[in-house]
Amino acid sequence: MRGLAAVLALCETFISFALIFSSEIVNGSYIRYNTSGGIVEGKLNVHLVAHSHDDVGWLKTVDQYYVGSNNSIQGACVENVLDSVVESLLHDPNRKFVFVEQAFFQRWWAEQNAETKENVRKLVFAGQLEFVNGGWCMHDEAASHYIDMIDQTTLGHRFIKNHFNRAPRAGWQIDPFGHSAVQAYLLGAELGFDSVHFARIDYQDREKRKVDKSLEVVWRGSKTFGSSSQIFANAFPRHYSPPDGFSFEAFGDGLEAPVQDNPLLFDYDVEQRVNDFIAAALTQANVTRTNHIMWTMGDDFQYQYAESWFKQMDKLIHYVNKDGRMNALYSTPSIYTDAKNAADESWPLKTDDYFPYADSPNAYWTGYYTSRPALKRYIRMLSGYYLAARQLEFLGVGKFTGISTFSLGDALGIAQHHDAVSGTSKQHTTNDYAKRLAIGATEAQAVINSALSCITSSSGNQYGAPNLKLNQCQLLNISFCPSTEEDIPKKQSLVVVAYNPLGWSRTEVIRIPVNHSNFVIQDSEGNIIEGQYIAMDNSTINLRNFYTKAYLGVSPKQGPMYWLLFQVSVPPLGWNTYFISKMALKGESGNGYISVIESPLNETIEVGPGNLKMSFSVMSGQLQRMFNSKTGADVPMQQSYLWYGSSQGDVDSTTGSNAYIFVPNGSIPHDVARSVPLKVIRGPLVDEVHQQFSPWIYQVTRLYKDKEHAEVEFTIGPIPSDDGIGKEVIARMTTNMATDKVFYTDSNGRDFLKRVRDYREDWNLTVAQPVAGNYYPITLGAFIMDKKSEFSVLVDCAVGGASIKDGEVELMLHRRILYDNGGPVDTLNETVCTEDKCEGLSVRGSYYMSINQLGTGALWRRTTGQEVYSPLLLAFTKENMEDWKTSHSLKATSMSSNYSLPLNVALITLQELDDGSVLLRLAHLYEAGEHAEYSTMAQVELKKIFSGKMIKEIKETNLSANQEKWEMRRLKWTVEGENGEEPSPIRGDPINNSTLIVELGPMEIRTFLLKF
Repeated sequence: MRGLAAVLALCETFISFALIFSSEIVNGSYIRYNTSGGIVEGKLNVHLVAHSHDDVGWLKTVDQYYVGSNNSIQGACVENVLDSVVESLLHDPNRKFVFVEQAFFQRWWAEQNAETKENVRKLVFAGQLEFVNGGWCMHDEAASHYIDMIDQTTLGHRFIKNHFNRAPRAGWQIDPFGHSAVQAYLLGAELGFDSVHFARIDYQDREKRKVDKSLEVVWRGSKTFGSSSQIFANAFPRHYSPPDGFSFEAFGDGLEAPVQDNPLLFDYDVEQRVNDFIAAALTQANVTRTNHIMWTMGDDFQYQYAESWFKQMDKLIHYVNKDGRMNALYSTPSIYTDAKNAADESWPLKTDDYFPYADSPNAYWTGYYTSRPALKRYIRMLSGYYLAARQLEFLGVGKFTGISTFSLGDALGIAQHHDAVSGTSKQHTTNDYAKRLAIGATEAQAVINSALSCITSSSGNQYGAPNLKLNQCQLLNISFCPSTEEDIPKKQSLVVVAYNPLGWSRTEVIRIPVNHSNFVIQDSEGNIIEGQYIAMDNSTINLRNFYTKAYLGVSPKQGPMYWLLFQVSVPPLGWNTYFISKMALKGESGNGYISVIESPLNETIEVGPGNLKMSFSVMSGQLQRMFNSKTGADVPMQQSYLWYGSSQGDVDSTTGSNAYIFVPNGSIPHDVARSVPLKVIRGPLVDEVHQQFSPWIYQVTRLYKDKEHAEVEFTIGPIPSDDGIGKEVIARMTTNMATDKVFYTDSNGRDFLKRVRDYREDWNLTVAQPVAGNYYPITLGAFIMDKKSEFSVLVDCAVGGASIKDGEVELMLHRRILYDNGGPVDTLNETVCTEDKCEGLSVRGSYYMSINQLGTGALWRRTTGQEVYSPLLLAFTKENMEDWKTSHSLKATSMSSNYSLPLNVALITLQELDDGSVLLRLAHLYEAGEHAEYSTMAQVELKKIFSGKMIKEIKETNLSANQEKWEMRRLKWTVEGENGEEPSPIRGDPINNSTLIVELGPMEIRTFLLKF
């Protein structure tokens, strides 16, 4: 009886506790939870932000994540998330949810009936469903180029604008592995965002910020714009999941300690859960400012059964508010930011960026800056291709011809995801990204061929049915180009049309593979121009034979014998035509120079047909010096390849190198070779130095007659693995420059940031990994300087780089890791297979080196950087030369003749939209104070850009073109300790509708919607 009495007494206690919190409960009957409360002044307000982090590909492909297939890898279905969330939001008008990835949402939206679409519109208009970020994906911030970031964001923002007439207000970059300065000011403030929210910052930085309550800051990512482009930045005190004990996913191990408020349940726990909630909230309140904190109520692919989350949050809001010690509410990042802004608080100032990111002493997430270099290079190549394709789509075929560039834009948007271009997805997902890109490229190629046929036709029927003769060569880098290799029929010529997507004229040396050396090259005016033939090297032949069979299924045939090089000059936003013909008579030789290998006679050999010279040691085959006879810049220099062994992890380092993390097994890398076989090939257009560093590293250094830089083409792979050691391969340039631990790297191809070895501006750094902890992302380039010289390096795709010792720059170009080492994705051991053979992945790419007098290198970096990003686009066909000349326009610009953009301005978007309007973006290329001549106001004349067209309407918009410029409203923030006025940045005045002249100040990007 005593036992029964004890049980009865315990039940009475539970009931009495329950009555405190809910007088409505009678024998477990229905309760209407009160979730209607808003912000309460004078109390701690806990903002519950419901979210699901839905990767656009990672462990599964984007399709598999959407439909929920392949669940043996991960139980995730975004379609279920959206179905379930919408249903739950309709149950209670106070519930709220935020969603990011429009690559998923637009797919789901297209499948809904009219009733569901109307319900969703009502949810959006009521503020229950809020789009944050709003791009196609949550893009990476280390490996993405700023133009790609803009494009993918615009793709999503335009969708939201068209269907909901809404503009996102908050950035939600919760999972990228570090955060860039460009993200803060360009992909934040210039979009019209008031705030950006994220989880991943360095573990040392986070702990320091918790102590001084500086997790939330005013972030000024741009030195040029300062406070005019600042943004409120919220770094979470922990991951983007809820506090421990408050995850309520119904599937897997997600449901933690639900609120059991039926007093008939033995595990009735309302009082305990309220106390848990208050304790967790107070802990977080102690590390932030004001009486507002945010709880991120969600995680990866959560809310597949949304009611399990919302029902528990309903209860928490109801009972916490009934308790009265604090206030809980459904919220969004926008509501939270408005509350923070209204609190009249002073905030710490943040400049620069949040790179590199480490989550423990030996885990620097700097490996992904280079991981999967072939995918990174493919994305970058297609990014420039997409820019040119959209120009030609507007100029030549229009949006309504049955072919478009959308497929490539969609694939590139998906590829910017922080597990795509980062190289941190599983191999089958990586293959899926590449497949989507290839399909998009094929469709864009059809657009380009059609457009070029239209605009070069002299018939004047711009949008008429084009004569689809032109072809392109996507594998030109490995010498596979049937259009140039196959024999030229009698009485015909190989027609080469070169299109220039830049806004200024350019002269380049192009190279095409050919099988003979008896050609005559003529320009569009009939002048015979000089060519140079260089015999095909074995490295290229081997790549061609293996990769054409692996990727195209084409069995190796007799490859081309030569590279044919000749110089082309192309007007801005225009084209020029060249004709290559076989000599008519036997024994007659062409007008080309056949290069031969030189036999050096001295200990040192000097190469370079122009101002720039390089000298090499004949004995060691190594670079010794780089100098420019025109500028007087002269820098002793060595260049070599080395590799870091990949750590497998040990007692002191719980994780080793993987797709994300770089952990070398020692701070000193291994030399690939100390003595290198050297071949020098000279010619009137280019000198080449061929170096075989090892059986798996081949390099060609090219110095062009009219260029102020050296182009270094490398072929790396297959990286050997028979010793059981993973290898992380670097190119290192060593100079005698006194750089005092300083070097500079770009931020997403835009601003350059100062980096100091073993130093962070925001905290006292302890470095357990002296190599990995000093690596930074490089998207455009890096440079070092001393008191008299600058040494600059530009890259053709995203890489990781460092200056581990003064005077050095190293670039990580390839990684092959043989063990998983604690990473969640596959071992980074990429292989390529044919029918009978598999081998490690080989990559071919280029970087570019220049030396300049102190203070003059910016012109080369900015101009050449644009040329690398937007190479000439080449198209080929075979036709009788005279017939082609009579039926085609051979050389022209789409702009007014003799007009070009200033050298400090780039045209980064020219695109016809679905509604017939045209999206135009112009970007100033220089920071304030970067260059004496070009860091100044620039002017662009739209009437001359669109020669022959009448602009009937023009609207200036924000960066993503989802609101007019005048509609943008910015919250004002008070910065801690700031007293005086800062100088105002130079920005262009509003456009004059009469003159249509656009002004751009340093680093300014201006976006317009035009109607013709």
